[in-house]
Amino acid sequence: MAHRRGNPDWGKPTPLISRSLMMPEFEKQVRQLRLNESNCAGSDELRVWCERNKNRFYVPEWLLKHWKISVDVHYAD
Repeated sequence: MAHRRGNPDWGKPTPLISRSLMMPEFEKQVRQLRLNESNCAGSDELRVWCERNKNRFYVPEWLLKHWKISVDVHYAD
């Protein structure tokens, strides 16, 4: 039997990726807490999440400054 060459998926449509898989963790947390940009600075739950995850996930700079949270740029997980 001859060996088939090439990509067997060539020409097939790519599967759709869920929006929730592409969304950053911070955005997922904001959505889960039902917050928006105008009221997330007042959320204690979001502040606690940001303090725990500041070195692992993106947190907007303006929130870090507002809550006076510093990020360790040399953090290794």
